[in-house]
Amino acid sequence: MANIRSIKRRIKSVQNISQITKAMEMVAASKMKKAQDIALMGKPYADRIYELTKEFAGKVDISLHPLLSSGNPEGKILLIVISSNKGLCGSLNTNLFRKIYNFIGTNRNFDCVSIGRKAASFLIKSKNNLIADFSDKQKFIDSVPAVTKIIVEGFINSKYKGVYIGYSNFINVLKQEPSIKMILPISSLGEEVHVSGSIAKKDIIIEPNFDEVLEFLLPHYLENQLRSAIHEGEASEHSARMIAMKNATDAALDFMESLTLIYNKARQEKITYEIADIVTARAAFE
Repeated sequence: MANIRSIKRRIKSVQNISQITKAMEMVAASKMKKAQDIALMGKPYADRIYELTKEFAGKVDISLHPLLSSGNPEGKILLIVISSNKGLCGSLNTNLFRKIYNFIGTNRNFDCVSIGRKAASFLIKSKNNLIADFSDKQKFIDSVPAVTKIIVEGFINSKYKGVYIGYSNFINVLKQEPSIKMILPISSLGEEVHVSGSIAKKDIIIEPNFDEVLEFLLPHYLENQLRSAIHEGEASEHSARMIAMKNATDAALDFMESLTLIYNKARQEKITYEIADIVTARAAFE
């Protein structure tokens, strides 16, 4: 009897868990749709800005703007890591942190900025030099101006020789890739540039000229790359959480089905024993 009651309590607990994970799945799905639309709409623009900035930088005098310099060869590397504030999103953060760990290796010539509590926790535990944390911002996008200021001041003052962003690149609902993207120093793409998914030669005509266009483009370049990475990270987080909660719900339902089968067997066994006791008692009286 005690065993049957215990199984029944477990079934009830698993059922409650499945209801919670199902609700979290639905919440993540609703957030994912909005975040996915923002990430996918902004991605082509961010990619094109990235390509054009690097392309134009190879056609102008780098002394025109300090951000076009090659950086201080003796300086550090600045790494901005964008993660989630919360867990329950599968292996999303783990995959990103593994890639960052392999990227940094044993090199301690790094300064790190975290956007997301999981990133801050990882960087502290791995004993990296965390100089700023923007995890407490209600919206990560609000931290873009402050992070941009750290990047610009550090690079112009020759503190850094390169700046990288580590984030989860949103491919689709089922696939998110950990990525590390260099945003400074700005270098040329080489002999070819990608245009709208194809490859085109470098014969580009710009009016009025490359210098004026690049001077207008550079102030928006860094903020645009940060915003795009944050939007893709948020879309990846909600997608990964939706899939993780769906898997958790399915696992809970499967476990509940197994427990129900065990419960029915135990109950059937108990009924059989009770019938046997009744038949034995009646036979004894006769």
